[in-house]
Amino acid sequence: MRYMIKDEKYHFNSAFDTRTGAYVRTGILDENGLDTGVDPFMASFPHLIDVGVMGHCVHGRTGLCAKAGIGCYQSGLTVSQPNMAVEDFAWIAAQCRGRCNQLALGGRGDPDQHEHFEQLLKLSRENDLVPNFTTSGYGMTPEIAALCKQYCGAVAVSWYRGEYTLRAIQTLLKAEVKTNIHYVLGRNSVDEVLDRLERDDFPAGINAVIFLLHKPAGMGTAENVLDRDDPRVAAFFAQLERRHPFKVGMDSCNVPGAIRYCKRILPESLDTCEGGRYSCYIGPDMVMVPCSFDQQRRYAISLRGTTIERAWNSEPFERFREHMRRACPDCEKRLLCLGGCPLMPQIVFCDSPERKIG
Repeated sequence: MRYMIKDEKYHFNSAFDTRTGAYVRTGILDENGLDTGVDPFMASFPHLIDVGVMGHCVHGRTGLCAKAGIGCYQSGLTVSQPNMAVEDFAWIAAQCRGRCNQLALGGRGDPDQHEHFEQLLKLSRENDLVPNFTTSGYGMTPEIAALCKQYCGAVAVSWYRGEYTLRAIQTLLKAEVKTNIHYVLGRNSVDEVLDRLERDDFPAGINAVIFLLHKPAGMGTAENVLDRDDPRVAAFFAQLERRHPFKVGMDSCNVPGAIRYCKRILPESLDTCEGGRYSCYIGPDMVMVPCSFDQQRRYAISLRGTTIERAWNSEPFERFREHMRRACPDCEKRLLCLGGCPLMPQIVFCDSPERKIG
């Protein structure tokens, strides 16, 4: 199924294919409906919502993240809340119908372990929303994989290096689920990343490896943040430009690095931080923030007693966007990266003398 969203407020159109996940949008349209080539800064409603359906990690006692060298940015080892209620999820999905494309199920733990996981997937599809999620794979079963095949656009397995990681990938592939690997890129993993990319050492049949930049949030440490001038950063982006038997992608936090180091990637294919512009996060307690990494809730709005649209247009969200509107005014590439992450400037791979954070 393909459908289009016409954004009357910001004068652009977007199209989304629910089968392939392909997403495109026009530039701002002039009074004659012609594309001006100017990328719209934001949408009038988020096109993707990261829904934290998990309030606690059912595998937290096993310390999977810590053993894999990954600091849970939602502090899953120390923080525990009730999982999101089905009624709350249904309320979110109903507001998103016809206005949003995807719901990325997440939170503090594996979404496939939610006690009403199948119902969440059904509610998504009933509202013409494509559900996706990331899992450690520890609790993946053929039955869960079958649900993923029926309802999900894609499933990502976090690269935790355990036997269960490979087992989950194979279980999903056997069920013919579009399967990605999510790989956290930090000081403690960059050498392994370079080695695996050089040897194309990932399971056959996967759709893509997506690299997520380590952030100092939750249990993620500042010591594991990659320095922007570390020569291994340049080597990493050089690997991204090589051909591989699988797709290679990155989160928007890596975009300033791609702008700096990559020569063959089309600038039009890059989308910088979408937080508060095209995406947001809603936690299991129904608190909405522009980005899930705002763990201090500096820009938070409770949805109790309001709507997603009103929260989207709230003063805290506008304050968040202002960082990107004011960033790097003298840089010729500012529209490609908008200064990078508004929450954690230390993770941005940019050394331009024009860099100026608003």
